[in-house]
Amino acid sequence: MNYRKKFVVDAGEKVQLSKIDPSYTGKHESHEKAMPKIQEHIACMDKLQYLLYADGNQSLLIVLQALDAAGKDGVVRHLFSGMNPQGTSVFGFKQPSKDEAAHDFLWRAHLRAPGKGEVVIFNRSHYEDVLVVRVHKLAEKPVWSKRYDLINDFEKMLSNNGTRILKFFLHISPEEQLERFKQRLDDPSRHWKISDADYTERELWPKYIEAYEEALEKTSTKYAPWHIIPANHKWFRNLAISEIIAGTMKEMGLKLPPTHVDLEEIRKKYHIAEQEQVKQGSKGSGA
Repeated sequence: MNYRKKFVVDAGEKVQLSKIDPSYTGKHESHEKAMPKIQEHIACMDKLQYLLYADGNQSLLIVLQALDAAGKDGVVRHLFSGMNPQGTSVFGFKQPSKDEAAHDFLWRAHLRAPGKGEVVIFNRSHYEDVLVVRVHKLAEKPVWSKRYDLINDFEKMLSNNGTRILKFFLHISPEEQLERFKQRLDDPSRHWKISDADYTERELWPKYIEAYEEALEKTSTKYAPWHIIPANHKWFRNLAISEIIAGTMKEMGLKLPPTHVDLEEIRKKYHIAEQEQVKQGSKGSGA
């Protein structure tokens, strides 16, 4: 299955999340059967990240957006833990700090955009400024409605600078979210994740869906496409996202950079040096 093609939001496409089944799993029946493919994709991602880092000419930005409990943290933990931390970083967008709020809304996103050779994951992102800001009326419509074009321009600039951008909306149902909240309540190791806001935000579900639909429609582009990932089943979420990332990285033409030294000369030079050291060592032990 080509999940990139199946789940991508085409530029300008009208999005109706109510018509997309968050429990979809395609031909796959269980986590056990999907796991070999997930591991294959993760291994491919790890190998290609090494080439991305070595080549140093491109970068990859992955944006994760979702309503609470949809699994953004789980995606990071399960799919990126095998990547080399030298060239991979994750940034979580929370309420802006005083310094961040003193700048334009894209400043903190640009500050953490990937450099050449890097993979960066945004756990939430600059899209909060057309989602939370809109739903909670932290800015008036004339302000946040202009941000779609600014976001597109920002992502176009990153793309022109060699950054591939993949954006994922993790789509779960209200019923699945409530079940995951219950699991947190029943698991002492996850009590720290519970807050009153989890439940009060549920009351705003229709407003969030409306905000997401417009954001997905207005900011999915060829250079920075959105993918709507059915996420009621965590294993299928991981399968689809890992396939899309691995497939995209394969298309980036990543390869090891050319060698800038004479390898034969180095082999000859240091082989002779090593032989001299061995000879000197033999003389010293003989004495």
